[in-house]
Amino acid sequence: MNLILFDQADIRQQLLPLTFTRPVAALRVGILTIAEKWEHYFPEAHTSYLTAPYLRQKFPLQRNISNLLINGAVCPNAELARAIESLQEGESLVKDELLIAFRCSKEALSSFEDGIENAAKRIKFEGSFLNLIDQLWQIFRQNGAEIKADFELITRNRKSAGINDSHTRTYKEENIFVEEGATIRAAVLNAEDGPIYIGKGAYVHEGALIKGPFALCESSHVNPGAKMRGDTTIGPFSKVGGEISNSVIQGYSNKGHEGFLGNSVLGEWCNIGADTNNSNLKNNYADVKIWNYKKEGFVNTGLQFCGLIMGDHSKCGINTMFNTGTVVGVSANIFGTGFPRQFVPSFSWGGSGGFTTYQLNKVYEVAERVMERRHVTLDDTEKEILQHIYKLTAPYRVWEKSTK
Repeated sequence: MNLILFDQADIRQQLLPLTFTRPVAALRVGILTIAEKWEHYFPEAHTSYLTAPYLRQKFPLQRNISNLLINGAVCPNAELARAIESLQEGESLVKDELLIAFRCSKEALSSFEDGIENAAKRIKFEGSFLNLIDQLWQIFRQNGAEIKADFELITRNRKSAGINDSHTRTYKEENIFVEEGATIRAAVLNAEDGPIYIGKGAYVHEGALIKGPFALCESSHVNPGAKMRGDTTIGPFSKVGGEISNSVIQGYSNKGHEGFLGNSVLGEWCNIGADTNNSNLKNNYADVKIWNYKKEGFVNTGLQFCGLIMGDHSKCGINTMFNTGTVVGVSANIFGTGFPRQFVPSFSWGGSGGFTTYQLNKVYEVAERVMERRHVTLDDTEKEILQHIYKLTAPYRVWEKSTK
């Protein structure tokens, strides 16, 4: 089966800045990315992406005689997977106005790439539940439920490596799954309210407090004395400390020190300085508004709790304070006293006192050093993606206009 996970244009735009650097289906929600979830349901499939042209060198599209296209913003479940698997060529699966899936020929795929869906028959999905990640805040809002769903997928018919440390205390240990090579030392793990997943080669250090639902992915660390509240995912090759609540770190990022991160999403290659805190609740308890790239303005989330959204390669200095509902773009570097603005454009350098442009040559230098620490190379493909985003996001760096 040739499985293609496609970006729906308006959803992709609403999920910026995280989708500046990846297809929608490459977002992590729960333990797995959306793409990895579908691969569990269709293990024999070859998976590729239909995404923005500038991302296709890194995320190539594989065409075949017969193709199954699935909306990359839709998280799978067993009922939905059965409905999709039963589609015949030329049939699409829809719910209301949302295109969920489309099985098509190679010729029809070419038309689909041009924005034309030539489905001979549209079948309504009558399922009781559809989890759609179509807004930034849905990533952390749906994270607890997706951890539970992924936990079932990953651990079914498998045996946990277990916890062999006599100084670690567990509650409802049957709800805790530890992969081979993981280490846990003198920690407290409470899985009474949801499962806890500890990935391959991960390390839970002394004095850490973890409450489920919680996922610590491959080779990541929970530092000594850290407090991990429920509905939180720490993506692979990350290090975290302090207090984290209902947040998702996509991977390869550090929040290693004291400070609070709540109701937030961090991309990859981010670094949060020591004692940085974000607000996730307004003083007047009003709904939080955040920046929306589709609207090019602030939208009401309808949520009382909403914290920080940070794109890939962005960083902040020690003691940074983020206001409720702050959105930071790609490759921003934030530092200084006071609260920075609630929308920080990509390639910004500065803070509450104002911004200048973080020039590409400096961005490359830092990214190379940061990625090398994780034994990853900043290759030409990655540089071209960053260069494209730099040009694409120039209109948001309003200070550049005043200097011309």
